Amino acid sequence: MGALVTWDMEKAEVLNFFASVFTGKCFSYTIPVTEGKGRDWENAEPPTVGEDQVQEYLRNLKVQKSIGSDKMHLRVPRQLAKPLSIIFEKSWQSSKVPTDWRRGNITPIFKKEKREDLGNYRPVSLTSVPGKIMEQTLLETMLRHTENKEVVGDSQHGFPKGKLCLTNLMAFYDEVTALVDKGRATDIIYLDLYKAFATVPHNVFVCKLETYGFDGWTTRWIRNGLDGRTQRFNIFVGDMDSGIKYTLSKSDDDTKLWGMVDTLKGRDAIQRDLDRLERWTHAVLMKLNKAKYKVLHMGQGNPKHKYRLGRKWIDGNPEEKDLGVLVDEKLNMTQQRALAAQKVNCILGYIRRSVTSRSRELILPHYSALMRPHLEYCISSEVPNIRRTWSCWSKSRGWPQR
Repeated sequence: MGALVTWDMEKAEVLNFFASVFTGKCFSYTIPVTEGKGRDWENAEPPTVGEDQVQEYLRNLKVQKSIGSDKMHLRVPRQLAKPLSIIFEKSWQSSKVPTDWRRGNITPIFKKEKREDLGNYRPVSLTSVPGKIMEQTLLETMLRHTENKEVVGDSQHGFPKGKLCLTNLMAFYDEVTALVDKGRATDIIYLDLYKAFATVPHNVFVCKLETYGFDGWTTRWIRNGLDGRTQRFNIFVGDMDSGIKYTLSKSDDDTKLWGMVDTLKGRDAIQRDLDRLERWTHAVLMKLNKAKYKVLHMGQGNPKHKYRLGRKWIDGNPEEKDLGVLVDEKLNMTQQRALAAQKVNCILGYIRRSVTSRSRELILPHYSALMRPHLEYCISSEVPNIRRTWSCWSKSRGWPQR
């Protein structure tokens, strides 16, 4: 047990752990760039920011959110669309980022497990309100570029528009189930990038932006904006699939590698892919979370081959939690439904203790907001529909079944 820290200054010193995971610059990283590639912007018109565009962002601001490092209430900028659009445009074209936009108040948010373990806290940065609106302006342009140029591959889910956790699970397990139904032995290796959202080397990220053809105004603005500040981006892992023989499926920082392992050739191919992933992480100064390496062996006659990542052997597991859904080696979702029913029961007990009224008008909104999402979460990723989860929960309540 560690010492209890109560003073704000002591907490700040302890939680300075967040800064220790940042990798800084990666001077050895280089990406070959084809001559002339990504230089079209030099002959293009400079970027502009319209007043209507800024007004739309301001209109969507949630005024109940916490204020940033500039102490500006979120209601204030709503009256400043025109001057802000001028400032944003000048900043973008000159690639100069105001110092206040780089500052942020870091708030530690507890995730799960032991509170005394600093690794179980996630740093949330509260930054300047105008700075966040400027970033939204750039983000819109960058997303349009990534869609038009197909910068982000099909294997990436989570951040791209229309590709959610549900689409990741459905696409992934649809293919895996088809192979298992045919009697093919299949191995799934679950990987996780360690502190991925905080450890991206800035110069490597900017180098990748230039390689993917983003205009110079945007890349220079981002380079200056990241100077002295950490940030997270999706494009960084866009080339993670390069050279991978088998299928790689990504959702945010969670990664799955899978393939058929009926033959020694197939098992060796997966091991070579793991070696490539290990080399990729070393090249970009990132790490894989060793505590989360797992392999799930599926299919009849699976040889249950041992794989390694670097010098560490990957442990086999009869079940694994994939994006919040518990999956076992037989693709049986019974335990997942039981866990969902158990969680809903806990929420129901909380509602009963907290709400004295039993009127339909009051209980129904609580049910819809607090209970139903747990019953329906990613239920489309398995063939049976929500009725089975509902039936499982009803049985736990002792209700009659239809």
